[in-house]
Amino acid sequence: MSDDLTALVTGLAQRAKDASRVLANASSAQKNAVLRRAADALRGAAGDRVIEANARDMMAAEQMGLSKAMLDRLQLDRSRLDAVADGLEQVVSLPDPVGALVEERVLENGLRVGKMRAPLGLIGIIYESRPNVTADAASLCLKSGNAVLLRG
Repeated sequence: MSDDLTALVTGLAQRAKDASRVLANASSAQKNAVLRRAADALRGAAGDRVIEANARDMMAAEQMGLSKAMLDRLQLDRSRLDAVADGLEQVVSLPDPVGALVEERVLENGLRVGKMRAPLGLIGIIYESRPNVTADAASLCLKSGNAVLLRG
């Protein structure tokens, strides 16, 4: 890896790690509000800009010789973008896992011991490029109080 690329990735990772500390302490209401705003944005003018940018990307991808199957996976239209927004709203409807007590027991000496869900911090995900997977992965990481570096 070149020094420039190493510096770029290291910088992104450090910023994501810093953000993870903030996300770990975000309330359910804050996380859900961000997800709702993202869904609303995708259904509005920001979504139109995403579709326009995707059209330019698709032309470049065709010129690069990507297969029809890959082009189809990368293609965004209003219907697909609305489905991504619906997915974000589905994540809003999920219970917040942070702080959930998943197991508790009392030891013979009376000490109560339990397992509580907590954010991991920074998650890295490498996956096949699909716009919906990007939104799904990012929204689930946000909901669970984690920062994420995505490479699709």
